[in-house]
Amino acid sequence: MLYHLFTYLDREYDLLGAGVFQYISFRAGMATLTSLLIAMMFGGRLIKILQRKQVGESIRDLGLEGQMEKKGTPTMGGLIILLAILVPTLLFARLDNIYILLMIVSTVWLGLIGFLDDYIKVFKKNKEGLAGKFKVLGQIGLGIIVGLTLYFSDDVVVRQYIFTDGSTSAVNATSKWVDIKSMITTIPFRKNNELDYCNLFSFAGPLFADWSCYLYIPFVILVITAVSNGANITDGIDGLAAGTSAIIGLTLAIFAWVSGNTIFADYLDIMFIPNSGELTIFALAFVGACVGFLWYNSYPAQVFMGDTGSLAIGGIIAVMALIVRKELLIPILCGIFLIENLSVMLQVSYFKYTRKKYGEGRRIFKMSPLHHHYQKNGYHESKIVSRFWIVGIMLAILTLATLKLR
Repeated sequence: MLYHLFTYLDREYDLLGAGVFQYISFRAGMATLTSLLIAMMFGGRLIKILQRKQVGESIRDLGLEGQMEKKGTPTMGGLIILLAILVPTLLFARLDNIYILLMIVSTVWLGLIGFLDDYIKVFKKNKEGLAGKFKVLGQIGLGIIVGLTLYFSDDVVVRQYIFTDGSTSAVNATSKWVDIKSMITTIPFRKNNELDYCNLFSFAGPLFADWSCYLYIPFVILVITAVSNGANITDGIDGLAAGTSAIIGLTLAIFAWVSGNTIFADYLDIMFIPNSGELTIFALAFVGACVGFLWYNSYPAQVFMGDTGSLAIGGIIAVMALIVRKELLIPILCGIFLIENLSVMLQVSYFKYTRKKYGEGRRIFKMSPLHHHYQKNGYHESKIVSRFWIVGIMLAILTLATLKLR
């Protein structure tokens, strides 16, 4: 919004200082600061409103230390995160950018699903909340929108360097940059690290090659559903999901910055994605929102994000990774979400298997997700969160290292 306003003022009236809004770095910095201030200033007021309306978390007694003390803590705090993301994005990002529009739709879409789930839990007194099948349907719906947009939109392109005279050597060859419509992505730790989804089954003949492109959309649905649910499961102790998401968001902001900058993309020899640099503004607003939310959500939490926040932040991370063509790095970058997800799946599967085989269910962990296992072992939740953050930072560094480690 402000970008378009100050661009007009600079063009028509040569307004002093208006040209600074042309720089992504300036707008990204302002978006970060604004999101932090909104989360910190609006958060306290929202908590008071939620307390007055008795929007408290109902706690099941799982035998965890300090658990019952959290009973009545306001939930639906994800509204703080959503507001702190959307307002700076609307103010400082280019609203004619296809990637920004996709991120806004994704944020609102999953935020509404999570809000509906929390609303049913709190106001309808239904502990189950929104039925799981409806959550999954919502995630599938978003996956279809994102997949179709990335696949068919003419604004989603990559820019490649080609030799127009057919030469394969840069010496004495005529060459140029060309925007092409392609579904290529990045394979980590490989030198020639580009994979085209449309070539996945080319070895099986032309019939399978023609249909292999359409596997991209189901893959998008899988990524969004998995990461969104992973963030939801990780949101189990104070500050864990918000802090982990901030680390991931900062990493994706760096990827967006270098992928949308011709100089960095050329130097790092990575895929150049025109207009993806604008995503840096959204990503840093996301980071600011998560860090600002920690002001109230760090131990002991004054508010919980609820599904309003956790479903949204997971979906946001997934869509950003898809846009910058780094979705194959998600198992590394979102390793905390992955291990939390796997701990639940392994626990449930093993329990069912042993109950069928031995007549009684056995467990791998004392409790799942994994963070509850450590609580059962006597670790304080603030120590668990700190150590998970450290692991998250290590995974983020490893993810960034793939820019040069091939």
